[in-house]
Amino acid sequence: MCGIVGYVGPRQATPIVFEGLRRLEYRGYDSAGIAAIHDGQIQVRRAVGKLSNLEQLLQAEPIGGTIGMGHTRWATHGKPSPTNAHPHVDCTGQVVVIQNGIVENYRALRQELTAEGHQFASETDT
Repeated sequence: MCGIVGYVGPRQATPIVFEGLRRLEYRGYDSAGIAAIHDGQIQVRRAVGKLSNLEQLLQAEPIGGTIGMGHTRWATHGKPSPTNAHPHVDCTGQVVVIQNGIVENYRALRQELTAEGHQFASETDT
């Protein structure tokens, strides 16, 4: 079980997404993260443990932008760690992914994508 929230609009996304994560915190205690687009650049902040850890990170390293998404994780594949926390950014730095559930054929997909030259940074099925 995980919690996912997103925002697109005229206001700063991070406070809105974070409040959504606060309401969904019960759906994942292992880690949390937020991604936002600011001036055409993807910015990601992820923290292990309770949502308060992400809150502290965001205070130290704020991110802006009016498009954002967030995730609270309950680990099913890969231990709780900053690397395994969502959101995940692809190896080109152009796509951000959050998912809930279990990708049953992730090993085969990972092998296929690795053979095509993609690089993976996490141990998860995402």
